[in-house]
Amino acid sequence: MSDNPILWSPGDEQKQATAMYRFMRQHGFDRYEELYQWSIDDSAAFWGALCTFCEVRFDKPAHTTLSRPDNIMDAGWFAGSELNYAAHLLRETGARAALIFCGEDGCRRELSLDQLRQSVAEVAAGLRGAGVAKGDRVAGFLPNCPEAIIAMLAASSIGAIWSSCSPDFGINGVVDRFGQIEPKVLFATSGYFYNGKQIDSLPVVSGVVAAIPSITTTVIVDFVEGGGGNIASGSAVAWDAFRRPGAGLDVQPVEFNHPLYIMYSSGTTGVPKCIVHGHGGSLLQHLKEHVLHTDISAADRLFYFTTCGWMMWNWLVSGLASGATLILYDGSPFFDNGHVLWRIADRERITVFGTSAKYISALEKAGVRPRDDYQLPDLRAVLSTGSPLAPESFDYVYDAIGVDLQLASIAGGTDILSCFALGNPMLPVRRGELQCRGLGMAVQIFDDDGNAVVEQHGELVCTKPFPSAPVCFWNDMDNARYRAAYFERFPGVWAHGDFAELTRNGGLIIYGRSDAVLNPGGVRIGTAEIYRQVEKLDEVVESIAIGQSWEHDVRVVLFVVLRPGVSLDDELRARIRAVIRSNTTPRHVPAKIIAVSEIPRTKSGKIVELAVRSIVHGDTVKNTEALANPEALENFRNIAELDEA
Repeated sequence: MSDNPILWSPGDEQKQATAMYRFMRQHGFDRYEELYQWSIDDSAAFWGALCTFCEVRFDKPAHTTLSRPDNIMDAGWFAGSELNYAAHLLRETGARAALIFCGEDGCRRELSLDQLRQSVAEVAAGLRGAGVAKGDRVAGFLPNCPEAIIAMLAASSIGAIWSSCSPDFGINGVVDRFGQIEPKVLFATSGYFYNGKQIDSLPVVSGVVAAIPSITTTVIVDFVEGGGGNIASGSAVAWDAFRRPGAGLDVQPVEFNHPLYIMYSSGTTGVPKCIVHGHGGSLLQHLKEHVLHTDISAADRLFYFTTCGWMMWNWLVSGLASGATLILYDGSPFFDNGHVLWRIADRERITVFGTSAKYISALEKAGVRPRDDYQLPDLRAVLSTGSPLAPESFDYVYDAIGVDLQLASIAGGTDILSCFALGNPMLPVRRGELQCRGLGMAVQIFDDDGNAVVEQHGELVCTKPFPSAPVCFWNDMDNARYRAAYFERFPGVWAHGDFAELTRNGGLIIYGRSDAVLNPGGVRIGTAEIYRQVEKLDEVVESIAIGQSWEHDVRVVLFVVLRPGVSLDDELRARIRAVIRSNTTPRHVPAKIIAVSEIPRTKSGKIVELAVRSIVHGDTVKNTEALANPEALENFRNIAELDEA
């Protein structure tokens, strides 16, 4: 493989101004590769050094940094220590802005560091008054608004466990999640805005409360004017009435692995798995990723387009621990013809702008060029995750957003509440590559026999412990589901489920999810390899590919969503096949190309190849509540009987 071209590289002054450089030099290293190797060879020393560098405050120090270095599931990080995640996010004080909320409807609210601390104290007192204690669950059915962060920090401060999902979930989707963890208090919104519409949430809230007997108190955030109303059962109270004005902040130290968050798998193949993450591991990973890999400090204004149902919300909120001001947005990212987020970025002087790969691709297809319309005076980094970022999207960012930007495509997941691969402000950005493996993450690519390979496609694995591995799965007493999820393929090694390649530069390329890999003629093909080629064509808005069992083999079937007014004729099919064949291999060329009106995706925007594959094969999709647009599955029913025309 030839080297991917460098699109951006930091100058010496830029490198030496970064926290990564200071940390590296403190420990006697001249190159990132040396620092990375130390971080995995002596991970206990690395994570201890990170705690010192980021001023992690232990209420009770650890007697051992890493107790079981050969056990990823139960490594015993910082054994005996106590701390609190919320305490670190609230340690800054003053009148400087902590949160700036911008709504789709034009609403803007700002909370200072002091106001945030006081609000958390008042809501925590309300939780105590509602009988919430350490280990109880508190749930949020909320937009990405200040109240969601306040409620989460309030719960965390008293040792309660927070879990959230976005208000676009239906009743069954919420109950499938919260019903498993039995929350005592539910924070819920009266409604929300999306794409110019005001949507009433109270019927869903009412159904959820009626279905989950453990909810004893429902706190209503009146997010839209004219909200309110009656909740079917349980005791409902308004946000302002729930708070205890004048309460002091009283943060309870907890064990390093005490549960902080309960997250959920996508749930498209059954009831979602409940993944538990702890205070210490979440804090340390996010500090490492923010301070070192993203160079975030109190000078930054950090934005990530996310909902409360995606792990990037949790990642974003942790930016408070690095001193950053968080810019929050709730609504459609394509409101106002795709300009809404860039107008906010310009006005609020965002320095780090995070979004999904799909959003960047859609901007390009829509012809939006932010640099032509906005000054973006402080923007220095663009982050992308959620799905692989195509090489052409790298080109688009540098052409249409900014020339002097660090474009960091990052990859990890809900499973680890963090990243295996990240950006690095000291390294060049190469077209189509994630810049580096994360410090302290022993990431390799394994072939089918479990051998580590470079410049070959294979399974992304992690071979050594890291602090943000799940504490457990909820109600998985013998860890059977936990073990089956990550350790069955290669015993003792975390298999993440990504099909990827480690490049000669130390970067990574992600080719898609392993369970969606196509296998025509026994050759493994990542779906992202096909999408990158197909979506180069102006006529194609987006695509999804599956492997269909056919005549004792597997054939590739490609579905495309076309621009309005475009029809899928033989000439377009031929061009699609030609661009795939000329840029990949004949094995990648689909046997069938079919136009559909819409592609199904999860609430966080990820396309669902497995659900489509199930429908095509006549199987039932077990949990359509996990989908943002389950009706789109009908596009694929009985497809085996259809001709391309």
